[in-house]
Amino acid sequence: MQLYNKLSAKQRAELIDKAGKKRLTLSFYQYHQIKDPKSFRDELFIAWNKLGVLGRTYVSYEGINGQISVGAEVFNEFKAYLDSIDFLKNIRLNIAVEQDNKSFLKLKIKFRNKIVADGLNDENFDVTDIGVHLNAKAFNLLMEDPDTVLIDMRNHYESEIGHFKGAMTPDVDTFRDSLPIIENDLKDQKESKKILMYCTGGIRCEKASAYFKHKGFQNVFQLEGGIIEYTRQAKEQNLENKFLGQNFVFDHRRAERISDDVISNCHQCGEPFDSHVNCANQACHLLFIQCEKCQEKMDTCCSPTCQEVNKLPYQEQKELRRGKENSNKIFKKGRSEVLKYKK
Repeated sequence: MQLYNKLSAKQRAELIDKAGKKRLTLSFYQYHQIKDPKSFRDELFIAWNKLGVLGRTYVSYEGINGQISVGAEVFNEFKAYLDSIDFLKNIRLNIAVEQDNKSFLKLKIKFRNKIVADGLNDENFDVTDIGVHLNAKAFNLLMEDPDTVLIDMRNHYESEIGHFKGAMTPDVDTFRDSLPIIENDLKDQKESKKILMYCTGGIRCEKASAYFKHKGFQNVFQLEGGIIEYTRQAKEQNLENKFLGQNFVFDHRRAERISDDVISNCHQCGEPFDSHVNCANQACHLLFIQCEKCQEKMDTCCSPTCQEVNKLPYQEQKELRRGKENSNKIFKKGRSEVLKYKK
């Protein structure tokens, strides 16, 4: 019985190309008490692997959080499987704005203590006492209220390439970092202001809204379905799109275009640009914004030093990555002194 992925990303990509069939990228989440998340995780893997589902999903005692890719021809079968699970029946599936057959190349379903790392002790407050959900139309209207404070609940590298007009964008690396900062910044406005939050697909706002209500904020609202669902509704209902730029996503696409606005710049030359890359030096792997000219000039590296390392034979590069100290430096996102034009 297969319970883990056995194919490499390269092998999976070749199979996708050979099949030549359309795939759908989507995401979903649900807070729900799961008594045995590890067994539930195994059940999901067996069922989804048979359907050719790919992507990253976290399962915990508090629920499930999934970002996946599924073949269009088996979508109805996949949806029927979700509906067969009581707490996932009729769950909202956020279909990606832009599709890519290779958005995910492996199926990874992992047990986690939490489906989103928030750093909170859920026993201290009622996590079900969430804010008011708003659709795209209501969200646009509340944005215009002078007593509204609009807050982006995402991280700095996400909001840098795209955010709603007039949004407060905390300069943080993680979701857990944002909660105390926002609470402190708005501590004198708990009753006078309407707190309006948004994130990529809605999951971070679910926990944040309950937390802020627990902290005494009286008027808490959140965008249902996040930026992804907002974009779909705005198009379907011909609403004004108040989102500027791109929506950062956590798959091989890295972002999906929501508007033609380019609100960020290349971190190396300063020219307007809004696409991320990872430094080609695997001992660095820094996520940063790099335009095509700099990408060609720097061999997709963040610095001359990384450029030189990337030219070394593979085994020498591998030796440089050995050790905990070096491995802890990998996967930083946009924080480096070598990035001259990082905002």
